Amino acid sequence: MTAVKATPTTPPPRLPVRDKAVAGDRGWGGVSPMLTRLAAEEATGVLVRERGSLHLVDGGVVHAESPSAPGLDLLLTAHGTLGAEAWEAAARATDDRHATTRLLLDGGLLSPGALELCHLGALYDAAYFVLAPSSTPGRFRYGVTHPLGVRPVPVAALERETLRRRDLLHRVWPDAATDGAPLVRADPVAPAPVTPRQAAVLARVDGVRTATDIARALGRRAYPTLLDVRRLVSAGLVSPRPAAPAAVTAPGPAPGATPVPDVVDPDITLLKRLRDALEAL
Repeated sequence: MTAVKATPTTPPPRLPVRDKAVAGDRGWGGVSPMLTRLAAEEATGVLVRERGSLHLVDGGVVHAESPSAPGLDLLLTAHGTLGAEAWEAAARATDDRHATTRLLLDGGLLSPGALELCHLGALYDAAYFVLAPSSTPGRFRYGVTHPLGVRPVPVAALERETLRRRDLLHRVWPDAATDGAPLVRADPVAPAPVTPRQAAVLARVDGVRTATDIARALGRRAYPTLLDVRRLVSAGLVSPRPAAPAAVTAPGPAPGATPVPDVVDPDITLLKRLRDALEAL
C-alpha cells in the first residue's frame, strides 16, 4: 500500500456576506425590478401595473392609486379632517379631483400639512396593492406628471415597507384568501376579546363585503383593515365565505338503454287546456 503524504492546502475562500446596511438602502430590489430600474434612471412618469399605478418624479414615488385602496377624498372626509360638504362643493366646481383639492387648499378649508399626511398614508396604502405579485407585465409612460404629489418617497423605502407589510400579514395569518373573499362571521363557543377597532370591522362582516369593502365603509385605509381581518380570522371570529357548491346535473341514460318516457299528470293537462280556452276568449 502506498502512503499518501498530506500537504497543507490553501483554505477555501470565505463565502460573501451581505452588508445589511447596503441591502437596506437598496430595498432588496425584490418587489419590482422595473421600479428599481426606473429609480436608478431617476425617471419621471407613471408605472401602470395590474392592480394600480405609481407616479414617479426623478425616480421617487409621489403618488399611488389602486382600486383596492380607498381614495384620498374618502380618507379626508371620513373622520373630520375635511367636511364632506366642503369636498362636494369644491367637486361641483370642477370635474378634476386634483383641481378639487387645489380649490380646498386655496380656500383655506384644508391645510397643506393635513393634506400631505393623508396623502402619504394613502400612497403607502395603495402602493402595497400596486406592488403585489402580478400575472401581467407593467408598463411605464415617460413624462407623465401628477398634479398633486407629496415629496418623493424613495423606492427603496417603499419596497422595504411593502415587504414588511407582507411579512406581518403572513405572521398574523398565512392564508391570503381572506384578503379578497367575501367574509362571514363565525360563532365560536368562547369568542376571543376584540379591540374597538376590530369590533367595528366585525360589525360590518355580512357575507358580502370583502376586507377592502369594509375599509371603504369605515373610511379607513385598506392595509390596516386587512390586518384586522386576519387577526379576526386567527381568533376564529371570521372566515372567508365558502364557495357555492357546483350544480349537479342528472346523468343521462346509459348507452343502449331504453329511455324512460315522461309521466304526464292528467290534472296538469286539464288545467293547461282550461288556461288556453280562457286566453282564447
